[in-house]
Amino acid sequence: MDFFQTIFTKPGLTSTLLILCMTAFGGILIGKLEFKKIKLGIAGVLFSGILIAHLGFPIDEHVLHFLRDFGLILFVYSIGVDMGPRFFSSFKKDGLTLNVMAAAIVLLGFVVAYVIFRVTDLSPAVITGIMCGAVTNTPSLGAAQQLLTEQGGELAKAAADSGMGYAVAYPFGILGIIITMMLIRLFFRINVDKEIENYNESLGGNETKLQSVEITVSNPNIFGKEVSYIKQVVDKELAVSRILRGGDYILAADQEVLQQGDILLGVSAQLYIKNLQIKIGDVVVTGKKEISGFLSSANVLLTNRKLAGKTIDQIGIYRRYPANITRIYRSGIEILPTMTTTLELGDTVKVVGKKDCIEDIKKELGNSVKELAKPNIFSVFLGIFVGIILGSIPIFIPGIPAPAKLGLAGGPLLIAILLGNRGRVGKMNFYMTPGANLLMKEMGIVLFLSCVGLLSGGKFVHTIMNGGLNWLLYGVLITLIPLLTVTIVARFFRINYLKICGCISGAMTDPPALEFANGIAPVQIQSTAYATVYPLTMFLRILLTQVFILVTL
Repeated sequence: MDFFQTIFTKPGLTSTLLILCMTAFGGILIGKLEFKKIKLGIAGVLFSGILIAHLGFPIDEHVLHFLRDFGLILFVYSIGVDMGPRFFSSFKKDGLTLNVMAAAIVLLGFVVAYVIFRVTDLSPAVITGIMCGAVTNTPSLGAAQQLLTEQGGELAKAAADSGMGYAVAYPFGILGIIITMMLIRLFFRINVDKEIENYNESLGGNETKLQSVEITVSNPNIFGKEVSYIKQVVDKELAVSRILRGGDYILAADQEVLQQGDILLGVSAQLYIKNLQIKIGDVVVTGKKEISGFLSSANVLLTNRKLAGKTIDQIGIYRRYPANITRIYRSGIEILPTMTTTLELGDTVKVVGKKDCIEDIKKELGNSVKELAKPNIFSVFLGIFVGIILGSIPIFIPGIPAPAKLGLAGGPLLIAILLGNRGRVGKMNFYMTPGANLLMKEMGIVLFLSCVGLLSGGKFVHTIMNGGLNWLLYGVLITLIPLLTVTIVARFFRINYLKICGCISGAMTDPPALEFANGIAPVQIQSTAYATVYPLTMFLRILLTQVFILVTL
């Protein structure tokens, strides 16, 4: 009994770790509680920490500060690796409009928070915490607390106040997004079925979406030419899989000679259709067709580390086997294969070829989930190492008295985005399996929120009873004003309602709001918009939070 009494009455490493674990599993249970399809999710850990701290359990603050920062690093690094492959492509075409909307929401929230700071007597730490909670963005809170701690003195002590501000504003941060979706739908009398119909019609004009095509060979200039010649002419526009000739399907091998009336079957995109019509002949967009006879197709996982980082031409599957690669799937993205396309560890490639060679191709490429599951620990710590160094470099901004830094949140995030986008540097691969990435992300956010709750919960009830309700009101303003302003403007410009819902969920980096948006209609547009704006939003919120603190010092 003396042992247990010591653990739960005297602060120390052992007691702090026990309380941290208690906070984590208790918070996860709280997050699973549901009210009208709305759940706190992982934020339940924050409120669990506040409750346990309020009850007076002993904690070692030095241990919690370390675990808080380490958890933040793990969280943002895993996010960066995950969104890296689609970060730069998200700015293309429609993505540019969505990112402008998301950036406007971020900047308006910054302005509203600054106005509140000017007309009230609240400290920069409290306003920053309220702003982070009102937009449900945890990494920005981490960046703010790190910067406050680095300033030393009273500001370092005020870091816990930012955690309380975050906790007060967070619940309505989630509700505010959902309320905005409902108000916009009501105000503009939106017919969801009509929005779904418009979305489905727009898919046909998606210029970059890969599509199965059939091309009738009618250009006299290519009669008698080998398929290898066609591959060179349209390498970046068409991936050829097979040929329909006289009612029979034959493989599009390099040495096969094209004849008038042949029909090439392959994969292309809408923006290449006109070029293909000029170079080859009439193009018809078709659905995916089942491959039968002596030909077969298979999705093969690239797990052979010796081949990772090499181009399709260097690997030479099409030269050594009667087979072609027609699609590449990477991090949820479909890629049109060309001779110069680099294959990365974890890519899934669609191979079309003779049945008797498919197994040999699988063995050569690896196709081993077990091999892919091996954690790439070396590259993770190297990326974090470089990210911490980058985050420590001062950034001098005119008009701000002290230099800003990307910090422990921004530095590892930026490096992870770059490494996730490139996939490799030289022979070093930075691939992370989805399972490993998810584990690191969940572990990081649980550690961070547990520590924030435990560090700030001691004064939480006292704060609420002495002016904390005003904090909630300020959080409501920071949540609603930017959301309503941008969504109303967007709707006047006739942007699809479902796309708006996904965009504002991503602009607030809020998964519960995305779940609500996905429940409005059974289509993918909401999730696509969310993923499109999420990377830029995350980066802007981390950077602008620090700018806010430095401007208000």
